[in-house]
Amino acid sequence: MIYLDYAANTPVDKRVLEEYCKTNLLYFGNPNANHQAGFSALNQIEKASEQLRGILHCGPMEVLYTSGASEANNLAIKGAARAYRENGRHIISTCLEHSSVSGALTWLQQTGCEIDLVDIKKDGTVDLQHLKELLRKDTVLVSIGYVDSELGVCQPIREIGEIVRDYPQCIFHTDATQAVGKIKVDTENIDLMTFTPHKFFGLNGMGVLLRKENVVLEPLVHGGKSSSIYRSGTPVPAWAVSIAEALKISYNDLDNNFEKVRRIRHDLQTALQKYPLVHINSTEKSLPHFLNVSVKEIKAEVFQSMLNEKGIYVSTKSACSVPNTPSRAVYAVTGDRKLARCSWRISVSHLTGEDEVKEFLAVFDRCYHELTDK
Repeated sequence: MIYLDYAANTPVDKRVLEEYCKTNLLYFGNPNANHQAGFSALNQIEKASEQLRGILHCGPMEVLYTSGASEANNLAIKGAARAYRENGRHIISTCLEHSSVSGALTWLQQTGCEIDLVDIKKDGTVDLQHLKELLRKDTVLVSIGYVDSELGVCQPIREIGEIVRDYPQCIFHTDATQAVGKIKVDTENIDLMTFTPHKFFGLNGMGVLLRKENVVLEPLVHGGKSSSIYRSGTPVPAWAVSIAEALKISYNDLDNNFEKVRRIRHDLQTALQKYPLVHINSTEKSLPHFLNVSVKEIKAEVFQSMLNEKGIYVSTKSACSVPNTPSRAVYAVTGDRKLARCSWRISVSHLTGEDEVKEFLAVFDRCYHELTDK
């Protein structure tokens, strides 16, 4: 097996799994209970949250633990839009967002909200001038992802936050799912930030929403005491502890891992660019963990299927996207629907080995010539 789909999911680090299991065994009391077992369990959550805040340098932001980034995005977007609906119903986002963001926005649009999408430049970043033009007095939410999941384009989050800050009634949310664990994120001008640990060698089924203290949300789930009024349900100490552990491990070697990934991406891109029908869709603003390519005239599903048969695993788009549809992200950057229909994503990590890269390129070569006769 050659796994080149790390943007979809990562294998759990054994140290993270050990912390999860140990916490479940030792701190099994209900954190809401008014006795020592409950107090001890709650203390584990509070310690993990403090560790998480320290690593991300996000100050006093509240840490809400959810079942994943999809729930966190829905809580952030629906919660903010509904909490501030008396101030306005205008929301700004992009065409690059994960389906848990675009789906939540579609739901809000059906309930009477007005959604505008910011133009995307050729390098995949948002047009800041267009963002300024779209902002209005009744804009209550701007939701723009830190790094998109197909091209891996890193957005100018600090600058976006500074622009939004001129509109005090407007909340700025960023889905940082594809950023946290890969780069050092900047949280200074962010009101709401979401991510999940299974993208950086943590466990599935967990998510985080960071909330600035002055931001109000309408809960998705009502009733049931919890560690936060915004997310009902019994808090899970093992979630918090394992997320903090995964984040600590990823940050401890962030620079070295990034440099290794950069070299892998360079080797892959250099080799693939030699093929006349290959078009590189990722841009200079993309993180090296992502390499989005199109093989012209060959549908993405066809190429992916052939690679899959040979034990090489890549994605046609984000794992949560609607299958057999053109990539909105690739179309936004290239303006070419055929390229968008033929695009697929290679995503690597520091665990990707040189031998895996060589084997992938050899298999790619055979598939390319078999499918294109060129």
